[in-house]
Amino acid sequence: MLLDTLHFSFTVSSIERSIAWYRDVLGLDLVHRQRQENAYTPLLVGIPGAVLEIAQFRVPGVSPGRSTHMLELVEYVAPRGEVERGPATNEVGAAHLAFLVDDVRERYERMTAAGVAFRNPPVEITEGANRGGMAAYLHDPDGITLELLQPSPARLAAMRAGAVR
Repeated sequence: MLLDTLHFSFTVSSIERSIAWYRDVLGLDLVHRQRQENAYTPLLVGIPGAVLEIAQFRVPGVSPGRSTHMLELVEYVAPRGEVERGPATNEVGAAHLAFLVDDVRERYERMTAAGVAFRNPPVEITEGANRGGMAAYLHDPDGITLELLQPSPARLAAMRAGAVR
């Protein structure tokens, strides 16, 4: 089960493909779609003539806090950006979004069977704040890096009790 995340945004090459993947494969809830074709959007994003298709998602059963969503996907309808695979993790500007889960091995097996490209199978975390947990990196259809992180049983219990945020 997905447990928590904060608002984040990725630019994608196809909003329809990405909606299907984040909803049907990853398991997020689509809460809102909109087309932004107005006077302020090109000023906001700093791209003349920008027209955007936007999809907003939340983790099922988790309050998104002060917003209606936790993840926003953006397709630039105009002008189209260059379609490339996401940057390597060690490249400046690379980002990833981590989802807390309580079933990383099961998700890895299910998502691998569905054709999801994982960088690694679940790895045991042997040091640091998440010691005793497991994590796996994967890629969405555009090559954007995501992470599934399963905390140690003790840390997960503390998170559920509200003792750790």
